[in-house]
This record gives sequence, C-alpha cells and structure tokens, in this order.
Amino acid sequence: MLSSYAAHFDTPAGYLDFARFGPPSRDAVAATARALEASALAGHTTVDDLMRAEVTARDTAARLAGTDARHTVLLPNASTGLFHAAFGIPEGAVLVSRTDFPANHYPWRRTAELGRATPRWLDPEPGAGVTPGLVRAALTDEVVAVSVSAVDFRTGFRADLAGLREVVGPDRLLVVDAIQGFGVAEMDWGAADVVVAGGQKWLRAGWATGFAALSDRALEVLQPVLTGWTGVEEVGVFDGSEHPAAADARQWSITNLSPVTAAAFAAALGLVERYTVAAIEEAVARTVEELTEVVQRHGGQVLSPVSPAQRAGILSFTVPGVEPGVVAKALHGEGVTPTVRADSLRLSPHASTPAEAGERVAAALGSLGR
Repeated sequence: MLSSYAAHFDTPAGYLDFARFGPPSRDAVAATARALEASALAGHTTVDDLMRAEVTARDTAARLAGTDARHTVLLPNASTGLFHAAFGIPEGAVLVSRTDFPANHYPWRRTAELGRATPRWLDPEPGAGVTPGLVRAALTDEVVAVSVSAVDFRTGFRADLAGLREVVGPDRLLVVDAIQGFGVAEMDWGAADVVVAGGQKWLRAGWATGFAALSDRALEVLQPVLTGWTGVEEVGVFDGSEHPAAADARQWSITNLSPVTAAAFAAALGLVERYTVAAIEEAVARTVEELTEVVQRHGGQVLSPVSPAQRAGILSFTVPGVEPGVVAKALHGEGVTPTVRADSLRLSPHASTPAEAGERVAAALGSLGR
C-alpha cells in the first residue's frame, strides 16, 4: 500500500529533511497548477469556484484532527495560530518550554509586553520535552494555559497529550503546536484545546498552508483579538459597522487565503487521509529504527529517545570527535539531505523514503572512518 503512496512523489531517495520541509506530491503540484491556470482565465464564476478548495481542505483537516468544520479554520501557517491563541488569553501565566522552537516563544513574549498573558519557562531534561510531571511541578493558581509542541523539533520527543490534559485539568487551556506530528503520528489531538499545524512539513502541502482546530472550551474562553473582516458574522454585508466575531472557529480568520494554496492543501490532506496516518507512521517509524541502527553501528551518538513509543519521525545524532559540518559534507557526498545544526544533525524520513536512504547514510558515515 505504501509503495503506491510513494509513487505520488518525485523526492530524491536521500532526502531526509522532512522535519524542515516536505516536498509536495505530484497531486499537490498539479492542483496548484490547475488553480493558477484557472485564475488566469478568470470569468464570473472563477473566484467562487476556486474558493471551494478551502472548504475541502478545512473539512479534511477537521476529520484528521478528530473534529468538525465548525471547530476548524484554515490558516497560512502554524505561527498565525499560535499568535491567535496567545493574544486570546487576557491574563495569567502560560507554561512554555525554554527548549521549544521559537515559534512557540514569540507569541507569548509579545503578549507579555502588552500586559496580557506572561510566559513561565519550563526546562525539560536533555533529550526530552514537556512531560506531565514537569507541568505538574510548575502548576500554580496563576497558570491559565500550557503551550507545548506535540513533537520536539530537536529530538522527535513525542508529548503525552492525554497525560498533559489530565494534569492541566478542565479549567486550563492546552495549546499544541502540531507541525512536527500532524499527519505522521497518531496522537490524541482531542486532548488539546488548540491544535495548530502548518502544511509545509510532514503534510507535504507546500508553504502558506495550515489550520487550527479549537475545542468548545477554547471558543468560549479565548478572546478573538485578531479577528479580521472574514472572521465575523454577515461577512458579506459591508455596512460600515463592526460585526460580532463568528461564534465558531471562523473567528480566527483575518482575511481571505489563497485558493491556490488551498487547492494544494486539499490535495495533500487527501493523500494522508487516503493512505491513513497509521500506515504512514508505521513506515516512518520503521525507517527511523533502521537509520538509528546505521548511526550507532558507525559510532554515532543518538540524541533522540531510544524507545519508538517516545519519538516520532526524527533522529538526531552526533558523531563524537567530528564536527557536524564535516558529517554533513560526507552525507551530501552520498546524496543525503539532513538538517544541519551547529551541535548536531537531524534525519527525518517519510513513508516514501526507500531503503536506499539507509545505505547512503551508512556509506557516508563509513567514509568518515577512512
């Protein structure tokens, strides 16, 4: 089944950088081209016809997130969703990991500057992420929300969303940046009040795609501070007055999105739904295990969690005594594309990654000893 999934892509065998960017499928590329060509031949129905892709993409994202269209809104990226969530909290402390990706830092820094929600920084153990125990120890009466990454961008550490929900309780909000997990890992998205994800990584939809899923609690508590003209009631009535924000997730809409990128997003989400997250996750986990064995066999030190149940899609490592840039050069020489950091390297395969990728990594790491 996954061989037919792989047939939708033209990605090179050695591309192992999906945690940074997931090259789109031919389906997404074709959908983009069709939408752009249609826009060039504009007629009286063109705009309305193109906008239908947004409905398709929103509905598919909602199903994959285990919710419905009323609780889902398309966004141009994950950061927009995090800013909506942050500015929607009028006051109180929000627990945020100091080691998280900066996209989950700056919204809270900005709200603090404006006298709204204030970040309270958590310090996870090396190689780990935000755990229920870490959150439990940091909870005080002032804490109104916890903002976490579903999957840590450095190591692939998978957050226990159900455990976090239990610790956070029903009265605090759980905000989840799902960009490193959505579409590649089956997780309890329903445990979160806010789930935001961009489509340019594991969903393989290209840039300027994304969505947010909001719980009833989020719709009730979060103030729609950043609502734009497309996020209000009677959006088509231009009477010069301020309209109330929409009662559903549409209140997070600022303006119309590109129907061209929506077409790509719909195509990409459709592939994930067709082949299932479970099958994609199984294939990725198998490849990560194979790559882990290769790295360890050649003297590499794995920084990601050892247990497959604690990680998702990402293998971070170093080669003791060898600078990451030197390791990267060897990998590049074998046609392998990793993520290169100042202190480590990251391999992130997808379900379309062939076994040949592991052979290329082995050849590159083996050449270092020679």
